[in-house]
Order: sequence, then C-alpha cells, then structure tokens
Amino acid sequence: MPYTHELHTIRLALDQASERLQRIRYDGLNVQVKSDGSPVTNADLAVNQIVQDAVLKAFPHDAWLSEESPDNPSRLQSQRVWILDPIDGTKPFIKGLPHYTISLALIDQGQPVIGVIYNPATQEYFCAIREQHTLLNGQPIHVRTLSDPPRNTFFVNSWQVNDATLTAWKRDHHCPPLLGSIAYCLALVAAGHVDGVINLGPQNEWDIAAGLLLVQAAGGLVFDKNQQPIQCNQPNPLVNGIVAIRPDALPTIQQWLAEMNT
Repeated sequence: MPYTHELHTIRLALDQASERLQRIRYDGLNVQVKSDGSPVTNADLAVNQIVQDAVLKAFPHDAWLSEESPDNPSRLQSQRVWILDPIDGTKPFIKGLPHYTISLALIDQGQPVIGVIYNPATQEYFCAIREQHTLLNGQPIHVRTLSDPPRNTFFVNSWQVNDATLTAWKRDHHCPPLLGSIAYCLALVAAGHVDGVINLGPQNEWDIAAGLLLVQAAGGLVFDKNQQPIQCNQPNPLVNGIVAIRPDALPTIQQWLAEMNT
C-alpha cells in the first residue's frame, strides 16, 4: 500500500492526541477567545503540538499549515504540505457533543493525497488515499446512490442562504443545518449518510482539505461555490465555499446555485 509510513505515523499521532483530549477534558478545559471571535482551548493546542511533532519528526522536509500554528510562507515552495485542524468543531467539543473531529491532510502539488478525519467521541476513523477507496474503520464506504430515497438530505449553512430560497429548497429536500464540524459533515457525505454539503461562505483549507479527498475517493463531487475545482496550499488559505455531493445530485445543485446568482 502506498504511503504506509505516513498512515502509520498519522494513526499513532491521532491515537495519542485522542488520549490527551480525554485527559484534558477530565482535568478541565481552558477556553480562550481568539481575535476572530472563535474559541480555542488547551485541547486544541495540545492536539496541534502532538500531531505537528509526530509528522515533522517523521517527514522533516515536508511543510506545515494548521489553524493553531503560525503560517510559514515557505510552505508555498514545498511540494508536500500537511494541513491540520486539531479540533474542527471546538464549540461542540466544549459542550460535550460528539460532533468534533481531528482533520489532517497531506497535500502534494496542491491536491490532497491522504485525508484522515477522526472523531474521538464516536471512534470513527475515516481515511482516504488518492485513487483508492475511502475507508471507515478499515471498511470501504461510498457516497449515496440512486437506490436511496429520492428526497435528498443536504447539510446547508443556512445563514448564507436567504429565507425564501431556503424555504423553496426545503419543499423538495431535507436541509438540516451543518453540524459543528464541517469536516465531519464531509465525512458523512463520503459514508453515504447524507447526500451533500452546501457551505457557500469562505472556508479555511484546514477545515476541508481532508474531507475533500474523502468525498472524491468515495465517488462524490467536490467544488467551490462557482463550481470550480479546489486547490490547496494557496498563499491565502481560504476556499471560496465548498459543495460536496453524490454525482447524480449535480443538476439539483446547479439549479440551486443558479437561483442564488439571479
């Protein structure tokens, strides 16, 4: 199997990070507010340090991008870049809800070649390698197919959609709000639990890099709000929205996006 060393390193690091999360929750969370108004905890910082140390020790010539690390512009000259969100869904984590994940991707020349999303609360370990099947706890998974019920379920970031449009969408499809972790939502698309994710606001690369590959390797489609491919390791690591769907839902999504732009 390709990337054997990388996958072994990731698994050991995420297991260690999960153990540290449980210890910190037992000992007590320290919650602070970052300059953008989002929360960060001592657990976020601990996971970031554990994974960064493990990955860069094993692969010292690779570059690094994380929500909780200072950005080093030298990553733009590196072929391989690791992208981490140490806790995607910090707010659910603080509340004790099982909707948070550790999201890690290895980017090679702008595209993810490994994507791992791990939910420590549910013990779901999603893993994808480019040009191979997405796995959930070692078993292949796939996006939903036409054999599923015709009423689609799309996670929608509703604050980006006006009330009239959202009401119209809900007449034909189930449109629950996003869970606290966009990475977990993308993993659920890859696993066939929902038909898609529609999040039209700017997304940080660390939120979506691993999920991008999970959905693609599971047979799904992923693009930005303008239906353009998503490129990672950009100078400004923001993505212009993300849409991740099962392929036969494309006409519906294209109609919705057209309605948004009229």
